[in-house]
Amino acid sequence: MPFRRLDQSNPFLTLGVVVVGWLLVPIAVKTFTRATFFELTAPMTVAASYARDLKEYWTLRLHSNSELIAAGRDLARLNASYEFSVQQNTELQSEIARLDSLLRLPSFTDYRYEHARVARRDFSGWWQRIVIRKGRNFGLPAGAPVIFSGGVVGRVTEIHALTAVVELISSPEVRLAGVVEGDSRPISFQGGVNPTFGPPGGVVEFVPLDIIASRNNPKRLVTSGLGGVFPPGLTLGLITRLELGADGLFQSGEVKLDERLGSLTEVTVLVPLSPE
Repeated sequence: MPFRRLDQSNPFLTLGVVVVGWLLVPIAVKTFTRATFFELTAPMTVAASYARDLKEYWTLRLHSNSELIAAGRDLARLNASYEFSVQQNTELQSEIARLDSLLRLPSFTDYRYEHARVARRDFSGWWQRIVIRKGRNFGLPAGAPVIFSGGVVGRVTEIHALTAVVELISSPEVRLAGVVEGDSRPISFQGGVNPTFGPPGGVVEFVPLDIIASRNNPKRLVTSGLGGVFPPGLTLGLITRLELGADGLFQSGEVKLDERLGSLTEVTVLVPLSPE
């Protein structure tokens, strides 16, 4: 019987053979293939990111002198307010250190701040992640927390030679403990199933019954510090809806995350000074 050409065979049969073949491949081979592919495509991702930065630079060069002068004045005002905030922060840190020593409380892990440029965004209904332009070459560890001016971005999940993958807190794969601002009782936060171009969101569980939140009166959700990954007090989002859970003992609800998560260009990785 003559053999049929591949393009004339059943496409579902061909797909099934490919899937079964891939499932039979050892895990070590799959991991090596995926890591190798990522390392091969990393230079192109980084080069495209640098090209975008160059394009933005020449775009800014086209602004008039009056626009640059106005931007300089605004920047000077921001610098003045930031300098005052730095002074206040230094005083508060000194007061916290004094109180910790008086109460003999254990100090939190110290970090160094590694600023990184976003090279690529990879959003879908199943994952929410970004690729940054720093990796093992800057000593970034897997699991390191990532933040920005609006609070928590996510955590580093994969480390490569020149790049790293950051799982955003809007991803369903991220789960951590948080607290309502002004309250010490921990609650569970998890990223939600977010549409590709929709606003990011998450869900909370095990919320005490006496906490009330709505769209008109949202509650700020911050990190609790439990687990030792994220420092306490970092913004996660706003709890905008709560309803009684199935067990009747706790509430569950929705969390509105910062919309800037989908358009970040610069993030900060908190690298622990004591890896252990």
